Amino acid sequence: MSSSGQALRVVFFDAAGTLFHLPRGVAYHYALVARRFGVELDEAQLSPAFGRVWREIPAPVTTDVPRPDDDRGWWRELVERVLDDCAESKLDRDAYFAELYPHFLEPGVWELFPETLEVLQALHGRVSLRIISNFDRRLRSILATLGIAEFFDDVVISSECGADKPDVRVFALALERAGVAPEEALHVGDDPVADWEGAEAVGMHVCRLARPDNTLRELLSVTSIPPTTCNASPPAHQSP
Repeated sequence: MSSSGQALRVVFFDAAGTLFHLPRGVAYHYALVARRFGVELDEAQLSPAFGRVWREIPAPVTTDVPRPDDDRGWWRELVERVLDDCAESKLDRDAYFAELYPHFLEPGVWELFPETLEVLQALHGRVSLRIISNFDRRLRSILATLGIAEFFDDVVISSECGADKPDVRVFALALERAGVAPEEALHVGDDPVADWEGAEAVGMHVCRLARPDNTLRELLSVTSIPPTTCNASPPAHQSP
């Protein structure tokens, strides 16, 4: 990144896949919780099933207001489809989902990327740091558990604003709450559609995170707002 250009006032971050990730993968956790019910699920089957469902399932309904169930029903439908794809028939699915959903709040499930803390510490106080994420209210607990909640001035979550990235309304709301114009803000994310195209559509600058080609450390030299130019395909990194 160069250091010439307009002064940077805000850096917005995506959350899962950008700041932190599931080091063991989604399938590991689905199988782990299933074993609590005495059922063995094949991770080798679960992983591609999750990827297929993640790509095919429609996004939550756009409401422009907080969704009353915090997207819990959408996650339940996703889990049902994954289990159907695996032809699973032994689980009590109500009980399974009731255990699986909060499992992703347990310590040790998520992990910061190696450079995340270093970068947040370096940027904190230089610019306002904020989050724009397609997630639900569990995100705030995850940020606190990972020890990074204190770095962020605001967290904009899709389930609370009733729209999902790349919808420009999510980005516009985040800009309004930050009190900045799009050209004064940089959005950092790993998803070419939700993050890159979404932020560019509203006029924000974009840091195109594409590990392993680049990392968040590129931000350490930023005093202005140049975009990066790498390309990547988004991984399936979210989970119930």
